[in-house]
Amino acid sequence: MARHAGVSTTAVSKVLRNAYGVSPGMRTRVSAAVDELGYRPSAAARALRGRTWTVGVMLPDVRNPFFADILDGVAEHLGDTEYQLFITSGCDDVTSEARVTEAMIDRSMDGLILIAPVSPPAHLDRVGRTVPTVVIGRHSRSTCFDTVNDDDFTGAALMVAHLAGLGHRRIAHIEHHETDPVRLAEMPNALRADGYRHAMLSHGIGEHIDIAATSYTRDGGYHGARILLGRDDPPTAIFAGADVAALGVLDALTEAGLSVPGDISVAGYDDITLAGFRPISLTTVDQGGRRIGTVASRLLLDRITDPGRPATQVKLSPTPVVRATTGPPR
Repeated sequence: MARHAGVSTTAVSKVLRNAYGVSPGMRTRVSAAVDELGYRPSAAARALRGRTWTVGVMLPDVRNPFFADILDGVAEHLGDTEYQLFITSGCDDVTSEARVTEAMIDRSMDGLILIAPVSPPAHLDRVGRTVPTVVIGRHSRSTCFDTVNDDDFTGAALMVAHLAGLGHRRIAHIEHHETDPVRLAEMPNALRADGYRHAMLSHGIGEHIDIAATSYTRDGGYHGARILLGRDDPPTAIFAGADVAALGVLDALTEAGLSVPGDISVAGYDDITLAGFRPISLTTVDQGGRRIGTVASRLLLDRITDPGRPATQVKLSPTPVVRATTGPPR
C-alpha cells in the first residue's frame, strides 16, 4: 500500500486513522491507492488497537415488522459514524439469547442493543458490565445498562379509552403469554395487559375483562380471536397487544364471515407500516419505533465514550392512531 502510494507506512496509517496533520496531497494519494488496490483494513487488527467500530443488535423475532422500525432509527443515527451494524436474533429464548450475546461479546463488538430480551436480570447485568449495552423493551432498572421503553401501561389504557368512548363494553385483549414473575413485572406485553385490566376497571366495565393469552405473532392473534369468538358472550371489540397479532385477528374474523368494524372492532399496538396501508387501516397505538431506535443508539454511543456514566432510563409517550378498524358497536 505505502509503496503503491509513494508514501511511508506511517503516512498510510495516519490517513486510514484520519489522524491530524495529514496534507491534502498525501490523503489524495493514499485514498487513490486504497481504491486501486481494493484495500480493506483488518477488523481483527483494529480490535487489537481498541475499537472494532461495530454495534450488535439482537432481535427477539425477525418476523415482527415493528423491529424494522427500531432498526431504521438505529441505522439512521449510526449512518454518519464509522460504526457498522450487525443484526442477529435471540429467538425469544433464554438459551439462544445467552449464546447470541456471548458470541457478540467474543467478537469484541463495541456496544450492544438488545430488543425485548427475556434473559434473567443477572445475565443482562453481566452483559452490561462487560460491554456498553442498551436494552429496549424491558422495564428494568439496572446500574449496568441503559433502557429505552414505551409507556406500555398508559398506551393500553389509551386504546381501551378509545374503544369505551365508542360505546364498547365487551372489550377483549390478546396478550403474549408469560409466566416468569420477573418478566411479568418488566416486559411490555405484561404491562400492556395490566394497563388493559386497569382501564377496564376505571371505565366501569371490569366485569367484561376477557384475555386470551397466546403470542405476539400472526398465528397468536388468529388463535386468540378464535378463542374469544367462541365465548358465550363474545366481545364487540378486540384489542391485540401487537399489530402483528391484530393482523391474525383480522384473518380469523374474515374466516368467520364477520365485518370490521361493522360486526366487531379491532385494534393493535405498535403502528407498523402495514397498519397504515389502506386495505388494512388498523387502529393502533404508535409507540414511535424509529424514535426508540434513535434514542437507543444515541445512548449507546454516549456509553461507549463514557462507560462509567450513570445508567439512564428513558420512557417515551405513546399516541393512539385511529383508523378504519374501530367504530361503535352494533
